[in-house]
Amino acid sequence: MAIVTNTVTRYDAYRSIREDLADIIYNISPVDVPFMSNIGRDKAKSTFTEWQTDSLAAATTANAQLEGDDVVSTSGAQTMTNRVGNYTQISRKLIEVSGTVEATDKAGMRSALAYFQAKAAAELKRDMESTLTGGQIAVIGNTTVARQTAGLGAWIITNYTPGTGTVGAAPAMSSGSDGYPATAAVAGTTQTFTETLLKASIQKVWTQGGSISDCFLMVGPANKQFVSTFTGIATRYRDVAPGKQASIVGAADIYVSDFGTINVVPNRFQPEKFGYIVNPEYASVAYLRPFQTINLAQTGDAQKRMILVEYALKVRAEKSMANTADLKTSYP
Repeated sequence: MAIVTNTVTRYDAYRSIREDLADIIYNISPVDVPFMSNIGRDKAKSTFTEWQTDSLAAATTANAQLEGDDVVSTSGAQTMTNRVGNYTQISRKLIEVSGTVEATDKAGMRSALAYFQAKAAAELKRDMESTLTGGQIAVIGNTTVARQTAGLGAWIITNYTPGTGTVGAAPAMSSGSDGYPATAAVAGTTQTFTETLLKASIQKVWTQGGSISDCFLMVGPANKQFVSTFTGIATRYRDVAPGKQASIVGAADIYVSDFGTINVVPNRFQPEKFGYIVNPEYASVAYLRPFQTINLAQTGDAQKRMILVEYALKVRAEKSMANTADLKTSYP
């Protein structure tokens, strides 16, 4: 095949052909934050926010008294509450857009400043989810060191299951049962997240008084797929209309245990090495300063904005949750 001589083609007229640029900006980066979305929201009034925890005395079979016995003046021993807390953390995103860019005719956005502010807010939520579900301890901070809030992995101490080869140590509070998470967990041998480990964690939570049906299992993507192979996963069926093709269901949403059913929730932003059992009733984000946009001083031909939030993680009862740690981060 050949074209006629002097035929004008796209390769000749490239200067006069308008660009074909879609007026939409495509962004598939995930912004779902399951931990933040499921737990509560509180108000902090200081950079160190505190609360009290308590528990009942252990049940005993020795509580048998004489008929007609006189009550002596000495009262029964009482255990005082524990006082725990966490430090707030400041997180921010900065945006600066020149006056020229804001004035130009842009594809996919009317205002570059507004677009980048919305993008920064979404990025900030992702940062918070990673922080809240992490294993970092609380940092008091000073004029040269930023404060840090202790993540969920540093709060779960009682129902903590580390690697079984070289067994790691659980995180610890700054003063026994009081204070704040100040000692990070010591990693143990990497382990496969087996159904036996999950059952053990569920039993620990239930034994401590937790309600399993109010909890959810939160894991990273690799362990989410592995959990789908457990025998306790509820079989799911989907009705198929006549003449329609059946759908393939490949996600495990509910695990049926001896102590109640528990939802399985994947989280892209949590550490893959942790398998959390979370009771959202006993966790919340305490905001000292909620999300806010601050106009920074304009010192030249550009507009500046700062998206800022100051927050702390509150875990009201760490015994209501569990953490199976040192999990594999990938499976063959």
